[in-house]
Amino acid sequence: MSTTPLAGRTVLVTGANGGLGQEFVAGALARGAAKVYAAARTPRSWESPLVEPLHLDLTGPESIAAAAARAGDVDLRVNNAAIAPEGDSITGSVEDARRVFETNFFGTLQVANAFAPVLASHGGGTMLNVISSAAWVSVPTVYGASKAALWSASNGLRLALEGQGTHVVSLLVGMVDTPMSQRWDVAKVTAASVVDQAYDGVVNGALEVLADEETRGLKVQLGTPAEEFYPRVHEQLAFFKA
Repeated sequence: MSTTPLAGRTVLVTGANGGLGQEFVAGALARGAAKVYAAARTPRSWESPLVEPLHLDLTGPESIAAAAARAGDVDLRVNNAAIAPEGDSITGSVEDARRVFETNFFGTLQVANAFAPVLASHGGGTMLNVISSAAWVSVPTVYGASKAALWSASNGLRLALEGQGTHVVSLLVGMVDTPMSQRWDVAKVTAASVVDQAYDGVVNGALEVLADEETRGLKVQLGTPAEEFYPRVHEQLAFFKA
């Protein structure tokens, strides 16, 4: 893991209990963070005294407001929490779609807005939004649609918060080796490598971090006509139909 510093910063990570979130907590500590709030619906204990568990339910406005009031010293917020239910399909029920969007989009957006004044009080701070390369391709899932919406919102937040000096970073990546992706038998990148690149992007002032080769290649192709683009990515997405 890189030692690029986040020295003295106070970090909040949503969805911190496992997978990518757990790596974001560990990565912040390794880079010198003074304190890390590990936020989750059911907070767990941590070995490091620098980690403070924090209750945060993205679907509960009162929980979000309470978290923002408690974590008033945060100057780097990592919006990582998301759900990807098994059997998720863009042709499924509207109720299932709403449940995904309530967490992945509306919940994340509410957290972003609730903590915007906190970041402003610390000179602007940084917001890191964990999105997905699924925002750019036609994966037949509500998860993909929610991430497309979050990518758009992240770009909008960057402009909206520019005046208060907040640095908004979008992290896009394909399949990461975490419990959420275990059911997909495809090549995956490690959570540690994604977190490393994300924090490098924070330190270096990046607007977008593309954390694997597939995502970097995909970004290059976005300007091609749809009639050329979609056949190119169709084969690599065939596993969604398996």
